[in-house]
Amino acid sequence: MTSHVLYRKQKHPKPTISHGEGVYLWDTAGKRYIDASGGAVVVNVGHGVQEIADAIGEQAAQVGFAHGTMFTSRPLEELADHLAERLPIPDARMFFMTSGSEANETAIKLARQTQIARGEPSRYKVIGRWGSYHGATLGTLAITGKPSMRRHYAPMFTDMPHIPPVYCYRCPFGLTYPECGLRCAGALEDEIKRQGPKTVAAFIAEPISGATLGAVVPPGEYWPRIREICDKYGVLLIADEVMTGMGRTGAWFAVEHWGISPDILCLGKGVSGGYQPLSITAARGDLVDLVWEKLGDFNHGGTYSHQPVAAAAGLATVQYLEDRDLIARSKQMGELLSQKLHTEFDDHPHVGDVRGRGLMRAIELVADRESKGPFPASQYLASRVFDKAFANGLIVYAMSGCVDGIAGDHVMVAPPFVAEEDQLDEIVARLRTAVDEAIAGLSK
Repeated sequence: MTSHVLYRKQKHPKPTISHGEGVYLWDTAGKRYIDASGGAVVVNVGHGVQEIADAIGEQAAQVGFAHGTMFTSRPLEELADHLAERLPIPDARMFFMTSGSEANETAIKLARQTQIARGEPSRYKVIGRWGSYHGATLGTLAITGKPSMRRHYAPMFTDMPHIPPVYCYRCPFGLTYPECGLRCAGALEDEIKRQGPKTVAAFIAEPISGATLGAVVPPGEYWPRIREICDKYGVLLIADEVMTGMGRTGAWFAVEHWGISPDILCLGKGVSGGYQPLSITAARGDLVDLVWEKLGDFNHGGTYSHQPVAAAAGLATVQYLEDRDLIARSKQMGELLSQKLHTEFDDHPHVGDVRGRGLMRAIELVADRESKGPFPASQYLASRVFDKAFANGLIVYAMSGCVDGIAGDHVMVAPPFVAEEDQLDEIVARLRTAVDEAIAGLSK
């Protein structure tokens, strides 16, 4: 029977989902899967949380929709108040949308309007990094650094400047840390000068790289140096925390690991734990006040912005994280997961790097450890690993292209924060089996 649903991936078999609990999912045939990646690194509080489901139902029963230009709602105001106490941004103001793409789109529009309000309308460029992903809209694709996502649509958007990523395992400059002098950070200053400082509105980056490179953690001095460069040239700093935020790296927000305060910070995924489509763009209060003062209303919007049911899900998720101290648990269990991954894969002939922070980890697969040479892209190793794992009841997030946008395979492991140690053991063991079976199958 042909489905009338247009799927992103046509060939991958899609069993019908039945229910979930904690780190597990079940399909309607009764097969159990351990969700070792939270889908696309979304699920932080676990599946089947009754408190969040109840909050959604109660709000929907009261009112399911109220347009954000006409009304506010109790869960929206309370969620914003809760997060304002946590965010590393002074007097944070929050704009609510439904996806990470929309959060980043909001951020670059706000950066542009802020520069206009500052009296610098020539500033419109947003510098991104290669090896990044910021969204599927045309605006966010222009700042994204993932060639495979941009390829078909490049004629449709105004491209933005990009700099090399911070990626010590495969330094784009062929250097070694710390002798490199953080050449990757200096690349931002070089690009600002090359573009002309008076044309650059903002710089956007993931504090720890997401799915495109796979949980690459920068050296300790990188982010403070980036903050200095942005301040020097009047460039706004946007932290894309759609994947890293809400405790995934062992802190509420990943930028906290380096003690920096971005001008704008974007959230999604874990802000509602996947229970409702919800994203947030948080900005410094003085920037928002300036836009209001000079330009009037913020020129942006969406039908489902500031949605009360989504806000209720977000508020219940934040309360669940707080009540059970799950951010500290993410740090603790993340360190345990790291140990187990290193023990299992440090000596594996085809694992070149084990990396990450908190419960956001990855292994990079290589054909040769000494040269760091990747498997040929034509072998689709990441997809093979995913397929083997999925067939064995393990869900991971496997991606290709980390070397040059085409070649290079890595697998991300990012389970819900409620995972127990024996479940981490199960994840690592099944991942080892999937990796070995996938590589063995290449020669057949």
